[in-house]
Amino acid sequence: MIINHLKLIWRHLVKDRQFTLLNLVGLSSGLACTFLIWLWVSDEWQMDRFHVNDSRLFQVLANQKNSDGIRTEPATSAMLARTLASTMPEVEDAIAVLPPDWYGKTTFSVGDNATNAVGIFADSDYFKVFSYRLLQGSANQVLTDKQSIVLSKDMAIRLFHTTRGVVGKTVDWQHTQTFVVSGIFDDISAHSSVHFDYVLPMDQFLETHAFEKNWGHSSDPATYVVLKSGADIGLFNRKIAGFMKTKYAASNETLFARAYSRGYLYGRYENGIEVGGRIEYVRLFSIIAIFILLIACINFMNLSTAKASRRMKEVGIKKVVGARRFTLVIQYLTESVLMTAVSMVIALVIVALLLPGFNAITGKQLLWHIDGSLAATILAIVLITGLIAGSYPALYLSGFKPIAVLKSTVRTSFSGLWIRKGLVVLQFCLSFAFIVGVLIVYRQVQYIQTKDLGFNRDNILSFGTAGIQSQQAATLLAEIRALPGVVNAGGLDHSSVYDFGRSVPYVDGKPTKDFTNIDNLGISYGLIETLGLKMVAGRGFSRQLSSDSAEIIINQAAVDAFGIKNPIGRKMEVFGGDGRRTIVGVVKDFNFQSLHENVQPMALRLNTQYTDAVLVKIHAGQEQPTIARIEELYKTLNPGFPFEFHFLDDDFQAQYAAEKRIAVLSRYFGGLAILISCLGLFGLVAFTAERRFKEIGIRKVLGASSRSIMLLLTGDFLRLVLLAILLAFPLSWWAMDRWLQSFAYRISLSPLLFLAAAAAVLLLTLLTISFQSIKAAFSNPAARLRSE
Repeated sequence: MIINHLKLIWRHLVKDRQFTLLNLVGLSSGLACTFLIWLWVSDEWQMDRFHVNDSRLFQVLANQKNSDGIRTEPATSAMLARTLASTMPEVEDAIAVLPPDWYGKTTFSVGDNATNAVGIFADSDYFKVFSYRLLQGSANQVLTDKQSIVLSKDMAIRLFHTTRGVVGKTVDWQHTQTFVVSGIFDDISAHSSVHFDYVLPMDQFLETHAFEKNWGHSSDPATYVVLKSGADIGLFNRKIAGFMKTKYAASNETLFARAYSRGYLYGRYENGIEVGGRIEYVRLFSIIAIFILLIACINFMNLSTAKASRRMKEVGIKKVVGARRFTLVIQYLTESVLMTAVSMVIALVIVALLLPGFNAITGKQLLWHIDGSLAATILAIVLITGLIAGSYPALYLSGFKPIAVLKSTVRTSFSGLWIRKGLVVLQFCLSFAFIVGVLIVYRQVQYIQTKDLGFNRDNILSFGTAGIQSQQAATLLAEIRALPGVVNAGGLDHSSVYDFGRSVPYVDGKPTKDFTNIDNLGISYGLIETLGLKMVAGRGFSRQLSSDSAEIIINQAAVDAFGIKNPIGRKMEVFGGDGRRTIVGVVKDFNFQSLHENVQPMALRLNTQYTDAVLVKIHAGQEQPTIARIEELYKTLNPGFPFEFHFLDDDFQAQYAAEKRIAVLSRYFGGLAILISCLGLFGLVAFTAERRFKEIGIRKVLGASSRSIMLLLTGDFLRLVLLAILLAFPLSWWAMDRWLQSFAYRISLSPLLFLAAAAAVLLLTLLTISFQSIKAAFSNPAARLRSE
C-alpha cells in the first residue's frame, strides 16, 4: 500500500511539472533562508555561554543618576571586586578587569621582533573565573606576580615563532618595561564577545595608576563576580545597591549585578532599565525566517487547493472503493512532507553555496556539518513545515463527497475560496512589510552616513604614539604639519576621538546639579582645526593667547545641561586633581558617539603634556605618498615601534556595522519574500486561466476584447494585493517607527516611502500576472471551443 501511495505521489508530481517546480522553488528558497537565519540565531545565543561558571557569573554595573536621567555604566571602582569578595558571603570569587579598549594597541618586542597587540589587566583569579583554556601555566599562579604576563597562542608565535619553551622568557612592553611569560592561553573562541592578545596583572596597573584606588575617582575597570551555588541574585542586588555610598558619600551610583552572558544580547539600557540590544536583531531575523517560511507554506497551500479540481475524480474513486478520509489525509500529508524533504535537500545545497557570502555579510564564522543534533533539527523542520503546508490541502481534498465528485457537481465552496484569497492577502501583507522595511532601513543607514556630525572625518588619518615621550610628541606634530600633503595635525590624550574620560564636573567650585557627568578629552593645539570644529562663542586654543594648559572649551550641550550663563571666563574642573580651568570657548555640538545617543556634555581640555594618538588631515588624492612620509618620520622619531594607522571614517562606520548588515540582509530577504509570493501568484493566475479556458473562448466569440479579458484575469488579484497593502500599512508604520526609536537621530516616516513600496508591489504583481493574462487574452477562441 505504501509503495502504491509513493507511486501515485510521484506520478502526480511529474504530471504537474509546472506546479511541482513552483512549489520546489518556493519551499527550497524559504527553507534555505530559514536555515541560514537559524544558524545565525543559534550562534548569537551561544555567545559568552561557554564559561564553566556561566550560571553563576555576573557583571556588576552602575546606574548613575544625572539631571537627564539614569545612565548605566559598565565601569566601576577598581577596589570594588576585592571589597565585595571580602565582605559579601554570597561571593565565591570577584575580579576587576581593565577592558582592551582602555590602553588600545601597545607594542611588545623580543629582540628586534616587535608587534602591536591589544590586551587586558586583570586580577589574579581571572583564569579561574573565565574559562579561557591555558595551554601552559596554572590558573592559580599565572597572574600572581606583578611582573608576569600571559600571552595568547597567536601572540607567542608572533614574538617567539613557537609556543614551546616560552614560559619563563621575557618580553619588553613599550621598550620601557620587561615582563616574564607565565602562561599561554589558547585562541579565544569565536563565541566570546571579548578578544585580546595578552593579560597583565591588575596590581601592575594599580601600581602605576595609584589614583584608581580612590573610591571617588571616575572608575575604569569592570567588576565580575562568581556567586556561590544557591545564592539569591535578587537579595545580592539589594545588598549592593547602595554599597558605593558607604565608601564615597558623594557617589551617585546604584550598583546591580547582571548575568555576564546576558550582556551580549541585552546590552542597551535607557534610564536605568534594560531595553534590549542585539536581541532585537535576533528577534527580527527570527520573525523574518518565520514569515518567509510562512509565505512559502502559503504558496503550497494555495497551489494545492487551486488545482484540487484535477484530483476530484481521484478522491471520488478512492472513496467509492473504500478509502477512509483518514487514509486520504495521510496520503496528502505524506505527499507534502516528501515535497518538503526534497525541498530541504535542495535548500541544504543552496546553504552550502551561500554560507561563505552569508558569513562575509554577517561577520560570522558559521559552520555546519550533519550530526545527530542537526539531523534531528532538519527532520523536525521538514515534518513541521510539511504538516503545516499540507494540512489545509489534505483536509480540503479529503473532504469531497464521492457522489458529487463523480457526477461533476462539486463547486468551489465560498469558505474555501475566501481562505485561498485570505492567504494571498496575508502573503502580500508580509511582502509589502518587507519592502517598506528595506526602504526605511536603507534610508536610515544613508542618513547616518551622510549626517553632519559637527566635525569633518574625511581624509583624517589616526595612529597611536606608543613609545613617544611628551617632548617628542610636540616635535612629531610640528614635523608632520610641515610634510607635503598634510593640511593640519593634532594630538589626543586618549587612543581615539571615540574614547574619552567621563567625570562629574565642578563649576566655580561647586558640583553640577544632580551630579551630571561630562565627557572630557585632552587635546593639543591644532586638533580643533584638524577636525573642523566650529566655535559659537569665545575662541579655540591658541599658541599666542594660551600661556599654559589651564584652559578648557565646552560644547553647547554642556552649557544647556549645567545651566551656565555667560560661560566665557568661568572656572570648571572636570578631572580629579587636574585643577580648575578657565572656559575660553564654546564649540558647536559635535557627535563622536553613535547616533543612537544624543550629544552629551563635552569638555575639551588643553593638554600639551601627553599624546596617545595623532590625527592628521591629508589633502584628498595625496593619501599614499603622504602616509609614506608620515611613516618614515614616525620610524625615525620612534624606532622599534610598528607604525599602524587607520582612517577616522572607518572608525565611524564600524559603529554602524550592525545596521549595515541589517540593510544588506533585509534587501536579500525582502527580495526573496517577494520572489516566493510572485511565484505563488504566477501559479494561481496560470491555474485560473486554465480553469476558465472555455469561458474565455466564449467571451471572445461574443465580442470581448483582449483588454477586457486581461482585466478579467488580473482584476481579482490586483484587488487582493491592494487590500493587502491597505492592511499592512499601519502595521508596517508602527514596526518601523519602533525600530527608528532606537536612534537619537533618525529620518521621519514619510507617506511617500509607503506609496513607493505600494507601487513596487503593484508593479511586481502586474509583471507576474501579465504573461499568463496576455497569453490567455490573445489566444485563438476556436482552439478553446474545438471540443464543443
